[in-house]
Amino acid sequence: MVNYATWLIEDIRTKTRRYRGLTLVELLLALVVCGILATIAVSGYSGYMDRLRDGQAQNDILLIESVINRFYTVNFRYPESLGELIEQIPQLDPWRNPYQYLNITTTKGKGKVRKDHNLVPLNTDYDLYSMGKDESSVSPLTAKASRDDIVRANNGGFIGLASEY
Repeated sequence: MVNYATWLIEDIRTKTRRYRGLTLVELLLALVVCGILATIAVSGYSGYMDRLRDGQAQNDILLIESVINRFYTVNFRYPESLGELIEQIPQLDPWRNPYQYLNITTTKGKGKVRKDHNLVPLNTDYDLYSMGKDESSVSPLTAKASRDDIVRANNGGFIGLASEY
């Protein structure tokens, strides 16, 4: 009977030693894997949000363009500013900056018109664009500050990222 009791106590001790829990190395490895997965998820989500904001800005510019064209049909001229439009249009882009508008037909745009890589104006009627994620912009699209802008070009034939034009 003593042998059985000794054997039973010894068996319990070995089982408790075997199932104590995770080692420090195993815990660190699990944390590293979780960190890598979190990094991948966050970068994927931020890329998704950037594409979503770009699409929203493109849709807003299409809407503003249609309102401007209706204004032109009624008044036989383009508005001097977006504030002149009676209809409700989005005032701010997805990055909380006002949409930029320049009537080229009346101001002749002296240096303010948007230009492509050949320094040719993008439009002949008016410029309409969002300054994009970096919230800054300059006239030529090839400048670093303008690469993320959402622009209207070719008199409405193209609306999209300046880097894709």
